[in-house]
Amino acid sequence: MSKLSPREKFMAAVNLESSVPAPCSFMLYKGLLMNGGSYIEFLQSQLQMGLEPYAMIPPRPPIVINDHYNLHGMQVRLDPAVEIREWIEERAGEKFPVMIKEYYTPAGKLRAEVRQTDDWRWGNHIPLFDDYISPRAVKYIVNGSEDLNALRYLLCTPSAGEIDALRAESEDVINFARQNNLPLVGGWGIGADMLGWIYGFEQMVFSSLDQPAFLHEILRIIADWNQARMRALLDMGIDLYIKRTWYETCNFWSPKTFEKFIAPILKEDSDICHAAGVKFGFIATDKAMPLLKFYPQLGVDVLIGIDPHTYDLQKTKEILKGKVCLWGGVNGHLTVEMGSEEETRAETRNALEVLGAEGGFILSPVDNVREDTQLSRKNVEALINEWKKFYQK
Repeated sequence: MSKLSPREKFMAAVNLESSVPAPCSFMLYKGLLMNGGSYIEFLQSQLQMGLEPYAMIPPRPPIVINDHYNLHGMQVRLDPAVEIREWIEERAGEKFPVMIKEYYTPAGKLRAEVRQTDDWRWGNHIPLFDDYISPRAVKYIVNGSEDLNALRYLLCTPSAGEIDALRAESEDVINFARQNNLPLVGGWGIGADMLGWIYGFEQMVFSSLDQPAFLHEILRIIADWNQARMRALLDMGIDLYIKRTWYETCNFWSPKTFEKFIAPILKEDSDICHAAGVKFGFIATDKAMPLLKFYPQLGVDVLIGIDPHTYDLQKTKEILKGKVCLWGGVNGHLTVEMGSEEETRAETRNALEVLGAEGGFILSPVDNVREDTQLSRKNVEALINEWKKFYQK
């Protein structure tokens, strides 16, 4: 294996250098993170396993309980003028209790109604942002243009004090990354993904056709808020900024609506990153093949989430070779968590042969290894060993 540091290998891949072996850096490894006492212990454990991890700021603690669980990153601050009231109702015709949360803002009231199903994980509380909301929602907090002024009171840009707190929170991780020559990554950003939580996916799709002005306006509100948060991280010396765009693919957008609504904001994001000397990457793990042609034009440096079950690896490499670094190659759930050792080895070899032969590739399970079981540990070890073996030929 190469004697280069994890950061040198990572950045060589991001910079599409063909002479450096692909690093092995797990996108997400929740199973291991949950076993650690701190984020630094999580990084140390990965190094001991032979991985080449990146350090994330803000650091992700093993247990996260907040109103924006699925949005890793800085705290979400509401305007101090906002007041909140929550309660639960039993309704005729509803199998489950309905939780209600109202936000009282100077620009009006916003109201969320969510079914409290048996698998609801937040007790009697509705978080502001969470994937659990969408399939259980009775009413979203945003329903039309009349709610947008009130929404602004829930999306406050970071204050100087909050940015100082972010620096203090991240200092130990930054120092650890520098001492161990790890790449430093900041995030996560968000755009249209937020619409699924506050407006609903069906409404999002319909609005792209029959309410384009409204959709542009709400995406602009989210983009301005996100870019202010992004700039706070860009000032902290990160190598790569990551935006979550799981819901900005062809599951919800046609190539035409993607180009109209999503692409311009992604271009803005990449331009902001590049002006600060930082690389720009985003996570898109499914139904992205028709959109690959747009990514180089948008200034994307890293496409995160190359799942062999949802991407045609060969075609992806052909389209993006020499233009965009690809991160992934192995399925985390079906292969690493549930597959055999030989299946894991075979998928790893194939990823390295197809995606890693000419640089611009970072090996990882996609998206995540959530389970910490004897099988998953065995398969993680098989993945690491196969990766090392590939470069010892």
